[in-house]
Amino acid sequence: MARYFAPQMRRLVTIVILISLIAAAGAAVPMLVAKGVDVIRLHPSPSMELALGLAVLASGVITWFANWARRRLTVRVIGDVVLALRTEAFRAAMSHDLSFYDRFSSGRVVSRISSDTRDFGDVTTLITDVTSQILQATILAMVLVKLDWKLFLVLISFLPLVFLAAGSLRGLARRVTVRGMRAIANVNAAIKETISGISVAKNFRQELSIYRDFSEANVQSYKTNVRRGFVLSMIFPLLNALGGLGTAILVYVGGLSAVQGAVTAGTWYLFISSLDRFWFPVLNLSSFSAQIQAGLSAAERVFALIDAEPAVVQIGNEPVHELRGDIKLEDVWFRYTEKEQVLKGFNLHISAGETVAIVGHTGAGKTSISRLIARFYEFQKGRILIDDKDIRTFDLKSYRRHLGIVSQMPFLFSGTVLENIRYARPEATEAEILSLAKSIGGGEWLETFPKGLHTEVGERGSWLSMGQRQLVALMRVLVQKPAIFILDEATASIDPFTEWQIQQAIETIMSQTTSIIIAHRLSTVKASDRIIVMQKGEIIEEGDHESLMRSGGHYAELYNTYFRHQSLEYVEQAGKWR
Repeated sequence: MARYFAPQMRRLVTIVILISLIAAAGAAVPMLVAKGVDVIRLHPSPSMELALGLAVLASGVITWFANWARRRLTVRVIGDVVLALRTEAFRAAMSHDLSFYDRFSSGRVVSRISSDTRDFGDVTTLITDVTSQILQATILAMVLVKLDWKLFLVLISFLPLVFLAAGSLRGLARRVTVRGMRAIANVNAAIKETISGISVAKNFRQELSIYRDFSEANVQSYKTNVRRGFVLSMIFPLLNALGGLGTAILVYVGGLSAVQGAVTAGTWYLFISSLDRFWFPVLNLSSFSAQIQAGLSAAERVFALIDAEPAVVQIGNEPVHELRGDIKLEDVWFRYTEKEQVLKGFNLHISAGETVAIVGHTGAGKTSISRLIARFYEFQKGRILIDDKDIRTFDLKSYRRHLGIVSQMPFLFSGTVLENIRYARPEATEAEILSLAKSIGGGEWLETFPKGLHTEVGERGSWLSMGQRQLVALMRVLVQKPAIFILDEATASIDPFTEWQIQQAIETIMSQTTSIIIAHRLSTVKASDRIIVMQKGEIIEEGDHESLMRSGGHYAELYNTYFRHQSLEYVEQAGKWR
């Protein structure tokens, strides 16, 4: 934390000076009045009363201006610190590898970057306020001890009882607050689930049912938070009642001392007026300690995000200018968790310019291979060589510029089709992109967009069909001109014309790159130079379509399960059955 506050040192020193000035001016008011009472009682005069009034006014004005300046500086310091902290937290989130997001949900990461940094800023403001009050109470304590140590003992003897009561109430307040937060979380979850699945709810006419679920969660939240409000509203009145009891005791004991001449009337007044200045910091510490702990916990979570050790570790930082695309996996062992061994001594060589289709049942390890080549995950043993160089020696940023990756569910950012295609190469011109688009099916796929390349795609590409999203994602790779192309084909059904356009785009990319296809389309499988058949993290067959079908092994089984219905022969036969 000190590292983030270090650049603000001049402002922090000024804030400390202002806090000291506020505390001194605040403590001066009761001391001035107490002294004035004694002086005026012995020597009453209008000039003395005027001087006392002006002194109190001056103290109040100094306190107000110093407090204004302190708050203004504090807001600036905290704003700058939160800005730096949030920026570094976001940078850390962007740099973490995919295994980090397997362990931490995106919601938790977002919360750490936004909410936790804000909570840290709030608690810093709170600490400066309480510090000012404690400093003021400390100044008064030194003065009161000097005036009458016996009365001072009476004053502080009541503090343990206040601390005890506040501590007990704090535990109760924490419990009801946690229940309230859980209740509102249930409400938020109900809202989020409903909004996300609104189309399904309407399709099955379940609006009334989900309204009832929301209403139940909402009423439960209402009841829980009303109880929380009752408990929290009881805390300060109870602590104030204890403070009133302490005041009554001090009034009685101090009054006896004043009557007996042990203290002056001014000193008696000073003790009584100082009582609130002792109670207030104690009440604040008791009330806000949970908030302070929450703010420090929030800071700890942010620092945990920033300081998380990367799972993917490079042993070099060699820039990658060009790649042929020759890929070798030698005796590679990989697992996601200790109990989930995916690859065991895996070996595979893909020559530069070769197209390899990888097929197999779910969990066979197909996607894991592509993730390792993309360096999204760290393997435990073995080597991965790209153009006969260890993949761990590359500068990852420059290496990934040579990779074109299309996932099974292509992700598009809010914006236009053109902006999404340009994502990998912002410098690409619209004319260049239009020319490439027309090379796919004569550019007819663009005619399905109302505004062509300038059509908005919506959040996550939701305004486009699955086929359109795939075409945009493939165009993004075409514009990038990668050396290695990795495609996890989507399994969603697409109309034949879009299917043909997608296949054209894939074949165009494959003709220019080393391609690794996790294949779900028979056309892609047949177009591959080699088919790799995987089962439980091992290669059990490889060859072309015809030779694998003749062998009648696992690939033939996969063909009959996944691919046969896509074949022209199957479609013609199905037409005859109808």
